[in-house]
Amino acid sequence: MIEISGLVKAYGPTTVLDGIELRVDDGRIAAVVGPSGAGKSTLARCVNLLERPTAGSVVVNGVDLAASSGRDLRRARLQIGTVFQSANLLRRLTAAQNVALPLRQQKVPDAEVRRRVAELLERVGMLHRANHYPSQLSGGQRQRIGIARSLALRPSVLLSDEATSGLDPDATRAILGLLTELRDDLGVTVLVITHEMDVVRSIADHVAHLDHGRIVEQGAVADVVRRSDSPLSSALLPMPPVVDVVGLATWRLRIEDATSPYWLAEVGRELGADVAVLAALVEEAGARPVGRLTVGLDPRLETATVRGSFARHGVVAEPAEPRELHAVPAPGREKEPAA
Repeated sequence: MIEISGLVKAYGPTTVLDGIELRVDDGRIAAVVGPSGAGKSTLARCVNLLERPTAGSVVVNGVDLAASSGRDLRRARLQIGTVFQSANLLRRLTAAQNVALPLRQQKVPDAEVRRRVAELLERVGMLHRANHYPSQLSGGQRQRIGIARSLALRPSVLLSDEATSGLDPDATRAILGLLTELRDDLGVTVLVITHEMDVVRSIADHVAHLDHGRIVEQGAVADVVRRSDSPLSSALLPMPPVVDVVGLATWRLRIEDATSPYWLAEVGRELGADVAVLAALVEEAGARPVGRLTVGLDPRLETATVRGSFARHGVVAEPAEPRELHAVPAPGREKEPAA
């Protein structure tokens, strides 16, 4: 478990982190997101004590790393594995030798090192690349080796600092799948530092939005995308651009607690009108659908009636605000001639 409380990090007069409060329970994945300069990398360095906080606590498995020093700090840091953006493999060592480094540093017997390295490489699907050098591996393969190395000392916490940044989609999916397996199979607690919202939606249980050194919103991913139209919620489930359709009233929908997969058809029957889906992004979070849609409805329908019908099916509906968009005729309607 990771519990960060009142964390402050200042460099002279400049405060980079200001009163961070964040808890990640055992066997969960939490993501910290935010714009460049928000303090994400500084937070990562404070969690593994590469940077010592100015104030506050960083508790990992009951031990406050910020208050520890010397041998106690070194022992506590062994519980944290870190995967960096560039994997940071030593180019003159093979994949197996890179994974063995932490074990060698702890003076683990040779036979145990060989057994553990083979076990880790097999877990990350890289046993067949054991004798390859980093230059002979793809970016995704190097990250797998980096993850294997971070697990060498059996940490209970894994810190992933932009580990998928710059990887192609297939490699990203593979790394995210591996992190999920580590949570599910080994019970590892994972803290992901990222700017990629796809990563958050794919694997995170909890998300925190860091901005100007402060966490401005956080919560379970499923709750955040359902409960509000905050910047974090909209970033997690962005609505694709949509073209206005002449002859239809445009509505924005947010799935909040829909229990029936047929809610859209049911709303159409209740309103006695067709519902034209103009844009949609619907995914699953917390074993339930979440999403945003833009739909077109008969403009003669009463606003309160439309809102009420969608609300009965767990969907928040609001008329779209007027926008300067190119208009196209609705299906079956002729485009009106210009005046």
